[in-house]
Amino acid sequence: MITLQEYLSVGALLFTVGLLIVLFRQNAISILMGIELMLNAANINFVAFSNALGGLTGQVLAIFVVVAAAAEAAVAIAIIVLLYQNLGTVDVEKARNLNG
Repeated sequence: MITLQEYLSVGALLFTVGLLIVLFRQNAISILMGIELMLNAANINFVAFSNALGGLTGQVLAIFVVVAAAAEAAVAIAIIVLLYQNLGTVDVEKARNLNG
């Protein structure tokens, strides 16, 4: 049987990898994938605590996080497509220099 500590360790590892991707990558798609990794790490923790405590609250909260992540991904991909159309690249450093 997998213990709560093992689930939390996997969640912490995923969150750390996602955070490192967000902090050190320049590509907008890579940053989006890092954010998704961090959200999935939070979901693992929610479900693990829900299972350990014997309720469904964590699982319901994980479903809400998945819905919010889908909406966030849709908006972010639309922004990335517009960025690529205007600049020809998805490098976030070049997007910082845009003057609107």
